[in-house]
Amino acid sequence: MDVQMGEPQAAPPPAAAAAAPAPSTIQHLKEIAAVIEAGSVTKEVRRISRAVRLTVALRRRLAARDVSAFLAFALPANSDAYARLTPLLPKEDEAEMDIDAAAPATQISIKHGLPEIEIYCSLLVLIFLIDQKKYDEAKACATGSIARLKNLNRRTVDVLASRLYFYYSYVYELTNTLAEIRGNLLGLHRMATLHHDELGQETLLNLLLRNYLHYNLYDQAEKLRSKAPRFEAHSNQQFCRYLFYLGKIRTIQLEYTDAKESLLQAARKAPAAARGFRIQCNKWAIIVRLLLGEIPERTVFMQKGMKEALAPYFELTNAVRIGDLELFRAVADKFASTFSADRTHNLIVRLRHNVIRTGLRNISISYSRISLADIAKKLRLDTENPVADAECIVAKAIRDGAIDATIDHANGWMVSKETGDVYSTNEPQAAFNSRIAFCLNMHNEAVKAMRFPPNSHKEKESAEKRRERLQQEEELAKHMAEEDDDDF
Repeated sequence: MDVQMGEPQAAPPPAAAAAAPAPSTIQHLKEIAAVIEAGSVTKEVRRISRAVRLTVALRRRLAARDVSAFLAFALPANSDAYARLTPLLPKEDEAEMDIDAAAPATQISIKHGLPEIEIYCSLLVLIFLIDQKKYDEAKACATGSIARLKNLNRRTVDVLASRLYFYYSYVYELTNTLAEIRGNLLGLHRMATLHHDELGQETLLNLLLRNYLHYNLYDQAEKLRSKAPRFEAHSNQQFCRYLFYLGKIRTIQLEYTDAKESLLQAARKAPAAARGFRIQCNKWAIIVRLLLGEIPERTVFMQKGMKEALAPYFELTNAVRIGDLELFRAVADKFASTFSADRTHNLIVRLRHNVIRTGLRNISISYSRISLADIAKKLRLDTENPVADAECIVAKAIRDGAIDATIDHANGWMVSKETGDVYSTNEPQAAFNSRIAFCLNMHNEAVKAMRFPPNSHKEKESAEKRRERLQQEEELAKHMAEEDDDDF
């Protein structure tokens, strides 16, 4: 009986432990500050990167009182950074702040005066203000933080600086004032190059390309891209963005083959969480493939989460595939607002010639001889002299090799030549060659992307180091989805 009575008395401790409050947001922020301090002291950039990932996971839980309390904890009260950042935050109810401050938490202390902590505080306030849609305060915060960054040259600050550059440009884009900061971005890119900050160079180059493309300055974007320093990609997200912008530039410059390769590579390399980015890549890739005379597979339009967004482009592809000019006009008018929002309307205007050529190819296959007047009627040419226009279109298609036919000018006919066996030509060889080149290129990229720790072939990994490495890999995998979603 004593034993039975003793067991219920032992039950409350687990219940009390279960009722213990979870760590508060301010406690998490203090732990992140401790990680940044450790990275600053040991000069380990990976710790700073980990702190940024942890912040992304915490972003949706931030409140004004949490950010204010963290600033009071991380920055000296008499510092310039504290005086600059604190007035930008909205005021919260003091009673709520007192209750939060009274919550039990593990005591954490950090060293004041570290530039990494100061820049992190600026980044945290900037992210919070953008989420709260306080864009004027966010612009003031970003401008002051960028001015402070210009006086720092520490490799442990580079990761935080790259995120600060991104949100600096983002807040100006939200207020449609990107042109105001173009000169500052160029100066920051020059500074990052002189400081050998390669992550900053990647980020700023993409921001400048986005800035130019926002105002349709494609020539200036290409000049900058061609003259910017070459370096190995350090961030997969930045490399995907670079490929996307490069594909857009190549498309406008009529270099469709290179544009298709860049856009498809960007869509393939982008993480699954970046659905909006992958949708944009696929939209441009579909248009480029249509301009090249290719018809995208149906599976492209049926990808998970993209079916509705790609529906206008599916109907457009169907019109091009059939070669029906009237249907093409109807689809272009029906989804004109969508194409304008995607900035692909001018490219779709270029597709008219491809629609006519596809329709002419279908006619050439169906008829061994057909009059030019019937061709004009089937193509639905709505011009003053459709027969003469049809004759010019047929002549150009024959010269370009789109169809194998001749024109009988005397009788006004187009005479198609007999279709031969495609396997007796070099087309199958060219198709196999392009597929093999694609596979070899992907293999080479995979080999280049493999990374190994230095001197791994000389030193054997101890059990403790192995446990630490596995723990870091698990944390990285845990926060990767949030980071990718935030970056795109």
